[in-house]
Amino acid sequence: MTQEIRLFGAVAVRPAVLALISRFETATGFTVAVKWELNPIVKKQIEAGEAFDLVITNPNLVDDLTALGKIKAGSEVAFGRIAMGVAAKAGSRPLDIGSVIAFKHALKSARSIAYASEGSSGGYFSGLVERLGIADEVKPKLVAISGGQTAAAVGRGEAELGVVPVTSILAAAPEVMLVGRFPAELQSYIDFAIGISADSTDADAAKQLSEFLTSTAVDDILAAKGVERR
Repeated sequence: MTQEIRLFGAVAVRPAVLALISRFETATGFTVAVKWELNPIVKKQIEAGEAFDLVITNPNLVDDLTALGKIKAGSEVAFGRIAMGVAAKAGSRPLDIGSVIAFKHALKSARSIAYASEGSSGGYFSGLVERLGIADEVKPKLVAISGGQTAAAVGRGEAELGVVPVTSILAAAPEVMLVGRFPAELQSYIDFAIGISADSTDADAAKQLSEFLTSTAVDDILAAKGVERR
C-alpha cells in the first residue's frame, strides 16, 4: 500500500509546490494529497480539526498552531518568501511601477484593481494605499476577489490590474503578465514556513517531504515560480 502524505498549503505557494510534487513522488514512492486555501483559512480549518501531515503557511500561523498543539514542536522550518507584484492582462501596454511615484500613478490611473480580499496580500495592500495617501482615489476602484483567483480574474478581464503574490501572477500565464514587483521601498515579502502535524499518521514521511521542499536541489525550480530563498 502506497503511503499518502496529506499536504495542506497556502494558495500563494501552490504553483511552486505543485512543480515539485511529482519529482518527490517518483523519488520516494509516496503519494502526496494536496489541499490549498488562503493563509487565514488554513489556520481556521486546522484549528477546527482538519487532518494533515504537513502544512505550509505564514510563520506566525505555524507558531500559533504549534502553541495549540496542532503542529509538532520543533518541526518548523523556513520555506521561502514571495514578493508582491502587479498583474495585467497579457498584451497590455507597458506600465512603469519602478518607483514609488510611478507606482502611485499607475494605481491612480487604473480603471480597476483586483486584490485578494481574504488573504495576507490583500490586507497588506489595503494598508499600503492608506499609507501612500491615495486611499480616497484607489479604494473605489478595488475589486475584491476570493479563493486565490486574483490573477485569473485579471486574465478574465474583471479588473485592469491585480495586486497579488508573484507566484500567482506567473502561474496565470499566458493570459496574464507580470507588470513588475512592487518598488523596493514598498515591497512586503510574504514569508512561508513548513510544519509537521502533531497527529501525523507518518511523521517520518512528512519529514522527508519537508526536507525535500527545503533542499537546495529545488531552489532553481522554486525561483522560477517566484519563491525566493533567504
